Amino acid sequence: MRLQLGTRASALALWQAEYIRSLLLAMDRNLEIEIVKVQTKGDAILNKPLSKIGGKGLFTQEIENAMHAGELDFAVHSLKDVPVDEDGEFVLAAFSEREDRRDCFVSEHFASLESLPKGALVGTTSLRRTMQLKHLRPDLRTQSLRGNVITRLERLRSGHFDAIILASAGVQRLGLQGKVAHIVPIPIETLIPAVGQGIVVAQCKRNNHALCALLGRISDSKATLEALCERSFSRSLGGGCQAPVGICAVLNHGICRVEAIVGLLDGSTILKESLESPVSSDDDAQRLGIALADLMRCKGAKALLAQAREMDFEGL
Repeated sequence: MRLQLGTRASALALWQAEYIRSLLLAMDRNLEIEIVKVQTKGDAILNKPLSKIGGKGLFTQEIENAMHAGELDFAVHSLKDVPVDEDGEFVLAAFSEREDRRDCFVSEHFASLESLPKGALVGTTSLRRTMQLKHLRPDLRTQSLRGNVITRLERLRSGHFDAIILASAGVQRLGLQGKVAHIVPIPIETLIPAVGQGIVVAQCKRNNHALCALLGRISDSKATLEALCERSFSRSLGGGCQAPVGICAVLNHGICRVEAIVGLLDGSTILKESLESPVSSDDDAQRLGIALADLMRCKGAKALLAQAREMDFEGL
């Protein structure tokens, strides 16, 4: 079987595509899989914060268009880049084993978030990270930092920032440990990660049942349940990829604990809640995510998100 696999062209995206390709080839050596690079809107527009050009599919829409046209058979994405309101034409058919879900602190001159001097400038593309950083350290300044991981590291080294925040999974997958003086994972208790962070997914047309079944054979059941819980929370709350929302579901021995945070971009007001429940099926996982969204909605999460959308990232 010959397959065309679509991906973004960054080093991390290509690593992820090759990773999924290797899992499939290890399962069936008769497969032929060509990796096809696609430029997306999120990659093309680098002079504006993601929240300013946001909306559905910043890093997926062009790839989905190519699948729709029959130019690609399936795609590989970072799950955190995939909108939670999935297009009915496509399905996430495989979820990889989850890599480190934490964010990490990266700096050439400072050993930790706590050691940053007053007024230090931190680079991040994420409203979620900004909200939590400002809550922890109201004195810090944040600024949008766009581009792939290598580009961000170059801007750090050139002195544009005192520190930057990256996903630990990307740092580990690209083997960047030791390339910067200080790369320190941030505990989840300090910085709750994004929906699906650390998980790579394979996406294909929903009606291609044979391909869905093939991709499903490499899917990790634990990561799938955690992802479904987190995505159902975000979908129910109406957070979306570019909202100040963090969530983390951890499944251990059949019990899933899920914790989430929402807040204003300046960190002045946050709401954090958690739930846990036995989870053994997709439906269980999604019900738990929805239950947490309902709890937070009752405590004012929707109003917080509406207020946060009126705030200017660049003013922080």
